[in-house]
Amino acid sequence: MVRPVGAKQPLAVVYPPANHQTVADRIFLVGTAPPSGKVLVNGKPIERSRAGHFAPSFPLQVGDNTFTLQYQNQQVQLKVQRQDTTPVPPVGLAFGKDSLTPNVDIARMPGELVCFSAIAPPQSVVSVQLGKDNIRLFPQIQQVQLPANSALLTGRNQPTRQLTSGQYQGCTTLPELGNFVDGNNAISGGFTPGSGIQPQFQLTLNGQTVTQPSPGKVTILSPANLAVVEVTANEGVARTGASTDYSRLTPLPKGTRAAVTGKEGEWLRLDYGGWINSKETRIIPGAIPPRSLIRSVSARRVPGATEIVFPLQVPVPVSIKQGDRSLTLTLHNTTAQTDTIRFDDDPIISRLDWQQVTPDRLEYIFNLKSQQQWGYKLRYDGTSLILTLRHQPRTGRQVKIQNSKLQASDSQLPTPVRAGLETRPYRLPTPNSPLAGIKILLDPGHGGKETGALGPTGYPEKDINLLMSKLVREQLEKRGATVYMTRESDIDLSLPDRVTIIDKIDPAIAISLHYNALPDAGDAMKTQGLAAFWYHPQAHDLARFLHGYLVQKLNRPDYGLYWNNLALTRPASAPTILLELGFMINPYEFEWIVNLQAQQQLASAIAQGITHWFSNI
Repeated sequence: MVRPVGAKQPLAVVYPPANHQTVADRIFLVGTAPPSGKVLVNGKPIERSRAGHFAPSFPLQVGDNTFTLQYQNQQVQLKVQRQDTTPVPPVGLAFGKDSLTPNVDIARMPGELVCFSAIAPPQSVVSVQLGKDNIRLFPQIQQVQLPANSALLTGRNQPTRQLTSGQYQGCTTLPELGNFVDGNNAISGGFTPGSGIQPQFQLTLNGQTVTQPSPGKVTILSPANLAVVEVTANEGVARTGASTDYSRLTPLPKGTRAAVTGKEGEWLRLDYGGWINSKETRIIPGAIPPRSLIRSVSARRVPGATEIVFPLQVPVPVSIKQGDRSLTLTLHNTTAQTDTIRFDDDPIISRLDWQQVTPDRLEYIFNLKSQQQWGYKLRYDGTSLILTLRHQPRTGRQVKIQNSKLQASDSQLPTPVRAGLETRPYRLPTPNSPLAGIKILLDPGHGGKETGALGPTGYPEKDINLLMSKLVREQLEKRGATVYMTRESDIDLSLPDRVTIIDKIDPAIAISLHYNALPDAGDAMKTQGLAAFWYHPQAHDLARFLHGYLVQKLNRPDYGLYWNNLALTRPASAPTILLELGFMINPYEFEWIVNLQAQQQLASAIAQGITHWFSNI
């Protein structure tokens, strides 16, 4: 069993938990014991830090693995099960359990490719009957398996080739509507419950045959009768494919309308190419596929930003792409009839250009006066699209602080956060303070039930995140910044709530502070260092500069600069980054993490780095 951190016996193991299961080929054991004497794992001594912490890695065989840790007369036993992910062909005349695809109802346009797969005994003859068509499935002897995205963090992100046995795949193109038949009945398109045809899988082996229906049906959509949906979420999550495994696209503002050109389970493919979960939409009965003309475009100033108004006939899907000195807005399903655009001199925009890229895709290119961008928001006001581009924050004598209350939409913030912001004493900076007028948001990662990573002693990441955030806030306020935090205490705070806080407060920058761990396949003893993560190009320079500054200033190991699709790097309303300030699971780095003098030095370096960055943009 794993002894709890607070147990009287000094030997403690905090990771992995009891009866841990993993698909990794190795595991690290994180824990501590008094520095004198030896800790043995399965009878062999292991390396430890000066304080007695350890995190050795061991290979895992498929199945159960037992580790016995011993310190003097104390003993801890761990069991770790490595699960085999290789598909096992069934024995006898049968398909592999849950192996038939499509395993959900799908809908596609005429002429599209549809593929089928199954696991069956080797030497089988496998086919799919789809209406009157019979599609042969062929054995796949060798396949390339891609690593998980997290494998990049351990340097083991190379594809592997696997010899497979029992994998069968085949594809066909769907015929025109009316030619897709089941017996004598044509299969119609649309979203009618129960519509479509159910593929019948057939397996023949040693002269015997078995048939099994696919879990999902196939429907051909009618190009002349496509369903139209409207986005009901404030920001509809658009993706490159039909699951959360696929990459994100520009979120679709509430009210966006599009025709549905494909369906896969609860996921809908919209006519511009993005996929969205049907739970974030509603069907518009009787609507025709949305198409819009656009003629004029205008701009207006609002406090701290420029709003550009695009009058449209219907809210269409949109995409955003940021460049070094440009921002490109794409309107899908839109055709220009534009002769006149009024665009006066603007604090951040030097010129607006546009081009009709395809008959139904229109691009607006904003040429910017500065390379650094400060955030944008998209919304529909009726059928008019509003793009808000934030101005560079004013510093020093340029800004006049009027009051200490949160000004915009504070009533919409989560209650614990709002209460903390309203009661926190406000420091009025002097005009000469280097960060005077700069509003910065700090997000202490995790909290409440979510502990984050554990150090060898069981010290939770959530506590050091909060401690460091408060130390950084103190240093930033000394330099004149107005600092907000997503949490002031050990509370549960969801990722959506944290994102809401960023969007409502509108800080100049937002930084989420974390400490690191590794996937099971990592080497906890040898991996150390600081890392920075960004998502939008507007946050890249901040992440790059601050990461490099901290590594050099503190002489710390460099774990890298990453583009990463994280909840706390995705907000577009401000340059937002996430810092990983060291590895909780590394025995040596953990000693640096909990050192009081090192904590003060780190907080000061973060504040100094932020100050230098603002002074150089």
